[in-house]
Order: sequence, then C-alpha cells, then structure tokens
Amino acid sequence: MSRADPGADPLVEATRRLEEGEEVVLATAVRTDGAPPCRPGQKLLLGPGGPLAGTLGCSEFDASAVDEAKALLAAGEPVLRTFTHDLGSVEVYLEPLRPRSRLVVLGATPVAEHLLRGGAALGYATVLVESRTERITAGHRAAAGRIEPSVAGLALGPGVDAVHTDHDAPDIVDELGPLLRAGVHFVGVMGSARHTAPHLAALRMAGCSDEELARLHTPVGLDLGARTPAEIALSILAGLLAARTGRTGGWLDSRSVPPT
Repeated sequence: MSRADPGADPLVEATRRLEEGEEVVLATAVRTDGAPPCRPGQKLLLGPGGPLAGTLGCSEFDASAVDEAKALLAAGEPVLRTFTHDLGSVEVYLEPLRPRSRLVVLGATPVAEHLLRGGAALGYATVLVESRTERITAGHRAAAGRIEPSVAGLALGPGVDAVHTDHDAPDIVDELGPLLRAGVHFVGVMGSARHTAPHLAALRMAGCSDEELARLHTPVGLDLGARTPAEIALSILAGLLAARTGRTGGWLDSRSVPPT
C-alpha cells in the first residue's frame, strides 16, 4: 500500500482533488474504544489508487480504510465501519466525495459566454477552453470558473459535458478526439451537418471509432426556435439537462399545442 503524506491537510487536499474532477473518500475517526493509536477527528483522504493525505493513526487502520475505498466510490453512499487494533478499536465514518458535474465549453464565442453563465447557475463547474487568447473577452473571464488552452489539462470522464461553440476553430479535431475517447457524458458541436461533416471525417482518420463518433451530437440543443446567442445557449443547456435526466425535452402538458 502506498502511503499518504500524514502531514498534509486532508480537507485541503480533498478540495483540490475535487476541483480537478477526481473522486475521493474522506475517512474520519468518530469514536474510539480502548487506547488505539488514533484520536477522534483524525482524517485520512483516499483515492481509487490508495491514500492521499492524512492518517487514521496507524498503518493498520489506514489499510482497512483503503480496503473499503473502491466499493464506496462505486456505491456512492457513506458508511460507518469499526477497525480493530491490539490496543483498541476506532469507529470511522467513510464518505465518498464526488466533484460537481463539469461543463467544458470550447471556443470563446458569444454563445460560450451565455453557456458558462447558465451552466454555473445550473450547478456546473465551468471551464472555457480556448487556445486563441485574443478571442477571450472580459465577459468570458467573468463567466468561466476556469480557462484552459486545451482539454489536455483537464480530468475527463462521465462527469463532464462538453460543447464546442466554434465549428471553424483550427484545433477542433484535436480537442474533440480526447473528449470522445475519454468517455465524457456528452459531446456536442454547434453547426449544421454541412459545417461539421468534414470534422467527423477527420476524427475518423484520427482514430475515433464509429461508436465514439455516434456519441457526437451535432447540431446541438433542443429545437426551441433559438436565434440569438442567449437563446441558443438556453436550447443547449436545456438539452444537457434533458440528457442528464434521461428526458426528451417535450412539453409537460402533452395536450397543449404551442402557439404558432
């Protein structure tokens, strides 16, 4: 078993890891019996690969927590466990912590600014990806929780929704490929089939499988009759919410016919 840094603050490290999109387990000693080498309140932070920061007081208790971590991350529910030692036992509260869903918006466009603002309001941790710094406005900087030149610096996975808002971006294929291969929850590209067909061909040439390409949504968003950047962003955010909840995005009152 790899060892965590016992001097590192588990809460500080947990915050950093969650901001990077990682899942962790926080183990906290809540009660002791006898005289084990642990005090109530001691904490150990664990990741899928083992300890990350802190300690429960001894290698035996830390190893017991490691044994629980993978199942806890899979189940997503906290548990209480009792770990024993020759000198006594400790009751430990193990809590899986998952990062907020992340909205990665590629391309610094007017639609991107509205997506970032609306995504934050929906609870997403937002990231703007744009290599052309001259296109990033003060509005983009204010709306984005984080700005990166490439998706290469991001933790990618099923907790990520990604939308590319500029089908003319020169690096669009280089950025979409990693998103598709990483199995992010949703990947969309603004633009008509005429605009995006060449990108699909280029992604196939770059090694993306038919299954991966089938997950690429383009055009992206619900059919709301959107025209302005704010309206287009609304249609995309509504589609993302529908995709996350497994809904189609139709009218709640199916008897109603929208006015023409």
